Amino acid sequence: MCFFDVNSSPETNDLHQTCMTLFLLLIFLACVFLVFYTYVGFPWLLSVLAGNKKFQFAPSTSKPEVTILIAAYNEEKVIREKIESIFKSNYPADKIRVVVGSDNSTDATNAIVQAIAEQNKNVKLIAFTQRTGKPVIINSLMKEVDSDLVILTDANVYFTEETIACLVRHFADAKMGLVGGNILNIGMREDGISIQEKSYIQRENLIKYREGLLWGTMMGPFGGCYMIRKEVYHEVPAGSLVDDFYISMKVLQQGFKCVNDLDAICYEDVPNEVKEEFRRKARISAGNFQNLARFRSFVLHPFTSVGFCFISHKFLRWITPVFLFFSFISAVLLISYHPIFIVLAAGELFLFLMPLWDQMLHQLGIHLKVVRFISYFVSMNIALVKGYIHYRSGVASGVWEPTKR
Repeated sequence: MCFFDVNSSPETNDLHQTCMTLFLLLIFLACVFLVFYTYVGFPWLLSVLAGNKKFQFAPSTSKPEVTILIAAYNEEKVIREKIESIFKSNYPADKIRVVVGSDNSTDATNAIVQAIAEQNKNVKLIAFTQRTGKPVIINSLMKEVDSDLVILTDANVYFTEETIACLVRHFADAKMGLVGGNILNIGMREDGISIQEKSYIQRENLIKYREGLLWGTMMGPFGGCYMIRKEVYHEVPAGSLVDDFYISMKVLQQGFKCVNDLDAICYEDVPNEVKEEFRRKARISAGNFQNLARFRSFVLHPFTSVGFCFISHKFLRWITPVFLFFSFISAVLLISYHPIFIVLAAGELFLFLMPLWDQMLHQLGIHLKVVRFISYFVSMNIALVKGYIHYRSGVASGVWEPTKR
């Protein structure tokens, strides 16, 4: 054991200094390793384990009824195209029912949906007269469902002809609880963060696919489109900010599988405005910490497939700002130990300021992908910090203003 005594000998002081240096070095290496592991090591491990494996499906002619739920707030720009994309599917139209829950919309959303419903008996509008937020709307809409299979989807996520059929085919497995769609992004622009956001989402889709392929433990679908077996749905607590992750974790808690299907393609406009996306990610981050509190028991079970994926894919990412902070502090304190830490500390500080450099270049009309990718990573972690502060201060409501489109 190392401790310091003002009356101790030089040898004791040297021992104390050595122990402190080793302790700081251990902190630095551990923090760097854990950030590397969650963002690089874990995805690489999944790719190795998954190899060339693919989902296998037995031939089936079964076409069960599917109810599609859309929680919408002021979606007049996209709601008609969304519903039309659903009925352009190669899935039998008489097996599809669409229920739109309008969260006290103040634009033409209700009129548009009602007009469609008058022409198509399989479309229904439920107009709520008080703004409550998506989780409450979803909980209410689920009570309208008679079918065993339900798709939860956003108004701005458009289906392809194959989307519904690709999701349905997994439910021949009685233990399948939830299947996420593969949301592809359109509307790329170099002057914002759309390219970085697209890359992030595509990478996440692949990670989720491999988690589901290997163990049936996909860590949360993208909320824009996923199918769930009604019997395993649990009502989302009021005030929840990330309902899709909560729903999927409750499915896993019941012993059912969650997977992602890369063939169940949908399309969505990717956000491009930095401020808008930061606002969205800060909100998601607050919701992540809500869910961490609800599902923290999985952290204590790292040797189960669910616990392993939860820690590797989610928990370590959510606390990455802590690792970044302590790696920087330890590097600064280790400068006297070796000059290399001057470079490391200065490098980290430079990276932390990357959003500032990126903004300066943006003002000059210069858009460097490498700079923007690093800036995107740093901004995501700043959003995590802001989200945590929001979570700790109390989340009063799940009501949310959609990202500008």
